[in-house]
Parts: sequence; structure tokens; C-alpha cells
Amino acid sequence: MVIELMKSHASVRDYKEKQLTREEVSELVAAAQHAASSHFVQAYSIVWVTDPEKRKQLGELSRNAQQMEGAGAVFLMCADYNRLKHAADMQGEAISFDHAENLIVAVTDVGLLAQNMALAAESKGYGICYIGGVRNNMEAISDLVGLPEGVFPVYGLTVGVPNESNEVKPRLPVEAILHENAYDEAKYKTLLPEYDETIQRYYQERTTNQKVATWTQQMATFLRKPRRPDLKGVLAKKGYLFK
Repeated sequence: MVIELMKSHASVRDYKEKQLTREEVSELVAAAQHAASSHFVQAYSIVWVTDPEKRKQLGELSRNAQQMEGAGAVFLMCADYNRLKHAADMQGEAISFDHAENLIVAVTDVGLLAQNMALAAESKGYGICYIGGVRNNMEAISDLVGLPEGVFPVYGLTVGVPNESNEVKPRLPVEAILHENAYDEAKYKTLLPEYDETIQRYYQERTTNQKVATWTQQMATFLRKPRRPDLKGVLAKKGYLFK
């Protein structure tokens, strides 16, 4: 059942040596392409990194060496207005993609594409993990795989045969996510402490990497300082100027 598969997701960071075949990759990408796309712009591209040396460099640049070198397939999920520029050129039109709306459209398209691809992979028995670390060195990674103006990596996606199974991490309760008719922040006073207890219990009882931590503690630490402040400059070089 699709819903049960979706609810069973857990990130996989340790894979067996089996590499995905070209046929398997093509099948996953074809399924991913059937995600919804704003105005059908399909503002995305995928770079499948198969070269061992490039995978090694990608691991170093993203600070995820084990993932990038050990997975059955490594993909860079990219926002892409370069292809749309070529499409406009064919019609004698000039386009720019330097407005915030275009950035939102491209990143949303990539997210929908990637999640479709992840779900397709998991339906085949593979494990997956998103690698946001590719944004640690976005410019160097762009150079590594030859990404032109208008194209930048949003995250990596590793796929492979899991070496071990991980427990599913409890999500926020539906009540914390779902608001009816109007946004209700008052309920967080009750729901967040309850969720902290759930997460603390999960960390203490899981089979590996037990720790003492709550969700609110982790989020406060994670968000207290700006992350990757150089991204705005890198995206500006790619043609995304946030007008």
C-alpha cells in the first residue's frame, strides 16, 4: 500500500556495494518526471554522478564522503532555467529568471521531482537519503559537473541497497501540522512539549546512536545562526537575483 510505504521512510546512510543499472536509473527518473510542475516548466535537471573520482570529490565538497562513495547511485537534483532559456531562444524570446518567484518555482519543482524519485526507489526496495551538504560548496560542485548559468544543485540524492534498517523517526503529530480555517499557534504550548517527550524516548530506545535530545532543543540550536550565508552570492552568479 502506497501510504504504508510512505510512512515507513527512514534515511539510509550505509549501503551495500551493488550499483544501480542504467535501466533502473532510467525507470526511476521517468517516474520522477511525472511529479506536478508549476505551469509545466519542468525547471529541473538531474546529474547522475558515476565517475569514481567525481564521486570522491563530491563527497569531500559536500562533507558526506561515506554517502557519495558508498551509495548504489548518486544524483545531484538541480534547479534549471538554462533549458527554458534555450526553449525561449527557439521562439526568438529572451527570458530572465532573476525574480524570487522563479526561484520558488524551480526549487519546488526539484522537491516534487526528488520526492517522486525517492518514493519510486523505495517501492523497489532501495533506501535513499537527501544530501543538503551539496550546498556547503555549491560553486565548486557546480564547476565539478559543469553546471551552466541558471542551474544549481539544490541537494544530492543517494540511492542503494540498505546495509541495515533504521527505525522510523516519529514525526510531529498531525494536529501540529493541520490547521482548520485559521492558523492556531496556541496549541504549540501543549503539542511541542509532548512531542519533545516522544522524540526523547525515540532517541533513548533506538538501536544505534542513542542520545539525550529533544526536538525543540535541536531546532533552536540548528536555527540560531544563519546557515550558508554565501548562497545568495552564488545564486546571483547563476542568474537568480531575488528581485
